[in-house]
Amino acid sequence: QLVLAESGGGSVQIGGSLRLACTASVGRITSYEMGWFRQVPGKEREFVGAIYTNTYSYYGNSVRGRFTILRNNAENTVYLQMTNLKPEDTALYQCAAKPGPAGGYDFWGQGTQVTVSS
Repeated sequence: QLVLAESGGGSVQIGGSLRLACTASVGRITSYEMGWFRQVPGKEREFVGAIYTNTYSYYGNSVRGRFTILRNNAENTVYLQMTNLKPEDTALYQCAAKPGPAGGYDFWGQGTQVTVSS
């Protein structure tokens, strides 16, 4: 069982940077693949990226090269470092935990809002 909470959202200018955090207040993230997703109201949730338990990470096409996911198991936290932000990055960002390669994401945070504007 995991209880996740995101933090670090806010408003940022085009081309700016922001770092989001996902911390487990219940349970440990060590054994989970940790994913980041984003969603605009009325639109389908979009996969942003994920990090495996061995620290390998992969990303969606729209953010690859600009976003980086970092895992700190000692802090029980996963970070999403976002750079060169664009208006289309504006969304509610959620983290989620996946217990294994064959399963889905079982645990989700409430989300943190990111707004990118000039």
